[in-house]
Amino acid sequence: MNAIMERWVRTCRRELLDRTLIWDQRHLLNSLRGFETVYDEHGPHQVLANASPLHPLPDPIEDPQRIAHLHIRRHVRLGGTLHEYTHAA
Repeated sequence: MNAIMERWVRTCRRELLDRTLIWDQRHLLNSLRGFETVYDEHGPHQVLANASPLHPLPDPIEDPQRIAHLHIRRHVRLGGTLHEYTHAA
């Protein structure tokens, strides 16, 4: 369990705290709650073959016509600190 928490703390520091100026405890707790949501629900995990826990990996695109015309959408998370990219339907 200690190794898992060390990994989470290192990821949180690298992806959130090193990029954010924290004003007070309320701002810190709000930022950590938002990061926790992104990390648990949207972020890719190596254990899941880089899929997010709530969304399995999409089927591979093998048709060259579809590869040439990919539509990617970006979702801003945590006020622009993190970005999530998905294929548009």
